[in-house]
Amino acid sequence: MAEEEGPTIELRQRKKPKSSENKESTKEEKITDTPTPERTPKHILLQRFAKIFIGCLAAVTSGMIYALYLSAYHERKFWFSNRQELEREVTFQGDSAIYYSYYKDMLKAPSFERGVYELTHNNRTVSLKTINAVQQMSLYPELIASVLYQATGSNEIIEPVYFYIGIVFGLQGVYVTALFVTSWLMSGTWLAGMLTVAWFIINRVDTTRIEYSIPLRENWALPYFACQVAALTGYLKSNLNTYGERFCYLLMSASTYTFVMMWEYSHYLLFLQAISLFLLDSFSLEQSDKVHEVYKIYVFSLFLGYLLQFENSALLVSPLLSLVVALMLAKCLQLNVKKGTFVAKIMKVINFYLVCTLTVTLNIIMKMFVPHKENGHMLKFLEVKFGLNMTKNFTMNWLLCQESLQAPSQDFFLRLTQSSLLPFYILVLIICFLSMIQVIFRRINGKSLKETVTLEDGRIGERPEIIYHVIHTILLGSLAMVIEGLKYLWTPYVCMLAAFGVCSPELWMTLFKWLRLRTVHPVLLALVLSMAVPTIIGLSLWKEFFPRLMTELMELQEFYDPDTVELMTWIKRQAPVAAVFAGSPQLMGTIKLCTGWMVTSLPLYNDDDLLKRNENIYQIYSKRSAEDIYKILTSYKANYLIVEDAICNEVGTMRGCRVKDLLDIANGHVVCEEGDKLTYSKHGRFCHEVKINYSPYVNYFTRVYWNRSYFVYKINTVISFQS
Repeated sequence: MAEEEGPTIELRQRKKPKSSENKESTKEEKITDTPTPERTPKHILLQRFAKIFIGCLAAVTSGMIYALYLSAYHERKFWFSNRQELEREVTFQGDSAIYYSYYKDMLKAPSFERGVYELTHNNRTVSLKTINAVQQMSLYPELIASVLYQATGSNEIIEPVYFYIGIVFGLQGVYVTALFVTSWLMSGTWLAGMLTVAWFIINRVDTTRIEYSIPLRENWALPYFACQVAALTGYLKSNLNTYGERFCYLLMSASTYTFVMMWEYSHYLLFLQAISLFLLDSFSLEQSDKVHEVYKIYVFSLFLGYLLQFENSALLVSPLLSLVVALMLAKCLQLNVKKGTFVAKIMKVINFYLVCTLTVTLNIIMKMFVPHKENGHMLKFLEVKFGLNMTKNFTMNWLLCQESLQAPSQDFFLRLTQSSLLPFYILVLIICFLSMIQVIFRRINGKSLKETVTLEDGRIGERPEIIYHVIHTILLGSLAMVIEGLKYLWTPYVCMLAAFGVCSPELWMTLFKWLRLRTVHPVLLALVLSMAVPTIIGLSLWKEFFPRLMTELMELQEFYDPDTVELMTWIKRQAPVAAVFAGSPQLMGTIKLCTGWMVTSLPLYNDDDLLKRNENIYQIYSKRSAEDIYKILTSYKANYLIVEDAICNEVGTMRGCRVKDLLDIANGHVVCEEGDKLTYSKHGRFCHEVKINYSPYVNYFTRVYWNRSYFVYKINTVISFQS
């Protein structure tokens, strides 16, 4: 018997090392077979379920409360429910008015198909111009909102304007919920989500533009991007099970595609995200397979968006597509080199250089062969912004003077500091960044990452989802430091990252490892601080800012613009239906919404022809002759001219940024820098001269209406010269 048992023992010993998974599974089976710890798994399961249930409930509740808060604040600010329809529509300013006007047009159309056709072949908005409004202005939100309004039978329950703004406020609730979930996934506690929401609402002046312009494309699109980031965060986690990974992948795919469809500038933001993932993959901080699956989602979203956005060539020539294709080609060309060797390090450098070169080359080739109308003025603007070029062009200088395109002011940083957001963000970012650098150096030295990182290890830089967010927030922050308008992309993730950090025991443990804390048990102290610090922050924020939020909701602010309402009423009653109005682009958007009359220009800056129109129409505030202005207006078939007193007598806060000053620079009616000559125009400023009613101005223009803010002139078709 002993002789027979010997070989069997030897065979078992040889088979065991062949599969470590079998070894682990047999161990697990032995553990589960023992009857003593039966209650422990049920207890843990119940604990996990309660934690997830409470967290999800808190996330959804936070989103709903924020949406209701926005609705209540909007009602108080504009006294919306007590206004007439015209007064409500006047609250939509500039490009917001254009977006909402097309939503109204869709509701008036006899059928959805007819409405879409009229928008894609629109010749009732801008004179002498037929535009595809759906493609040019990304009107997919308005199409969806109009379908939902009619399909759900809401036309019998709620007014169209309430339905429209209600959807946008609801999406902002989704935005907050997604940020909540992201910080929860990163920290492991829903307390971080609560702190994220608190910081987001307190700093809402810097986190969102929803208060100023409800229908803006970013207000529709960024909630989907926040959902995509939350799904990506879960997808990058190393301890995710198969079902969770599939769910995150599907959610990421759907939200990425929707984001691309909702906003024309979405591919630029995804480009920054792709760079972050590329850097994550370059240092072997995550499995390449996962990252390349995300690249496939980008390609799918871009090509599907290209097809459904009327073959939008801007997506094909986008830097995102060039980068993703370059990364995929580089992966195909990459050699299987043993990790940690000197050759592998050289290959990493070559791979990085190859991707950068391929991206630029592919983008140039695509632009050569794909006919496109890329925003060339954006590149010119950046050249002037960074001092690489000088220009006297009115449009470029006008864009440079916009507050949203300036560098952030000191007030911005002061507001973030007062709410304690900026100090904690900087602390969390420094710790995560230094830990990430440590991990990179370990990889360069050939050390492999640990499969499971415990709290005692204090290595927060080994978690791929954390590293992705660190790189992404640095990229977004760098752009926000140059252009203030981009702070609305960066600040929400500042709230999320700061909240995650102070609530994460792993981050505190990483700090204690560096400090070599010995007096107190570091794990215990990390757990205590991860609960105590956010609690103290939350209580201080509640004490200081909650009364202010309640005061804002209690105060009744009355938005009152009687001059604009009177002007719109006069147009609807007195102007012919076929009349064409000329004036500032911002006012033209309001006229299109409130009256439906045709205009000569629109407040849109993604079309070269519209930009040229805007500059030409603005000449009414320059030192040009009556005949010159008459020729410009009649070339666009304008019947009425509206002069705004606020622009004509503007007192600008920034020197040289008034519209009339910029026009004088473009027209050469100011000091020439080259020869130091004082050039002048023999004509007075048109907007002043036309009000005096003397020849030759009365020969071309007849005043038909005026109030304190606006002067309306009929453009004479038959010129009668008076002595």
